[in-house]
Amino acid sequence: MLRVAVPNKGQLAEPARSMLTEAGYLRSATTRDLVVQDPENDVEFFFLRPRDIAIYVGEGTLDLGITGRDMLLDSGAQADEVLSLGFAPSTFRLAAPAGSATAVSDLAGRTIATSYAGVLEDFLAREGVDARVVKLDGAVENAVALGVADAVADVVATGTTLRKAGLELVGDPILVSEALVIRRTDAPQEPAVETFVRRLHGVMVARSYVLVDYDILTAKVDQACAMTPGIESPTVSSLHDPAWSAVRAMVPAADVHRIMDELYELGARGILVTDIHACRL
Repeated sequence: MLRVAVPNKGQLAEPARSMLTEAGYLRSATTRDLVVQDPENDVEFFFLRPRDIAIYVGEGTLDLGITGRDMLLDSGAQADEVLSLGFAPSTFRLAAPAGSATAVSDLAGRTIATSYAGVLEDFLAREGVDARVVKLDGAVENAVALGVADAVADVVATGTTLRKAGLELVGDPILVSEALVIRRTDAPQEPAVETFVRRLHGVMVARSYVLVDYDILTAKVDQACAMTPGIESPTVSSLHDPAWSAVRAMVPAADVHRIMDELYELGARGILVTDIHACRL
């Protein structure tokens, strides 16, 4: 049985549950579950603190886990990225009181507070900056005001919280993070793992594309297909009226309205858009 770790709280938890449900897992799970058996798919899910997931996976206790890139790297666990999931984006940034630093080198000799000491220490070593790192759990933006540190390094979505604390960003992002599927380094390939990853990838593709159906004059099919090339090739069917053909193709969801406008201008009619709930490509 495949054993998978899922975040039990934080910004990763709900999107992870949603994606797994769309992939056909966790249909009987509740938000209070700690362990969920999924015998139909031969998977057992464990709901854990996001920061602990990489450790369990790296030790080989669990086969796969969903966590953030920042937490994976900070843990130092022997685990690798298998699939980027495209949700919970964030950046890990340095911040200091306004006007006190404009570059990372300006923080040499100072104290920096963070919840991600491993990531920060590796970064400072690469940059050749000698600074003292103080590890805190949560709300590190208050460390400067409380006199614990001269600067902070924190996960940032918009930077609003840091600005409210009188801090401004210093330098480029240390790390760009998002949700990942992770697996123990050098773990042997297993069909169950490949199936799990393929299902989640199918959900991501389904969310990114829609299905477009339309009727077009047969003489203009080639032009229309150039606008909607699909994945392999569009499906073209004959209609009762031989002067017209029906076309079906997958198109990027972000572009669908522009494509519909262009098809209409070309002469397409009966243009319909359908969501894709799952797929395999």
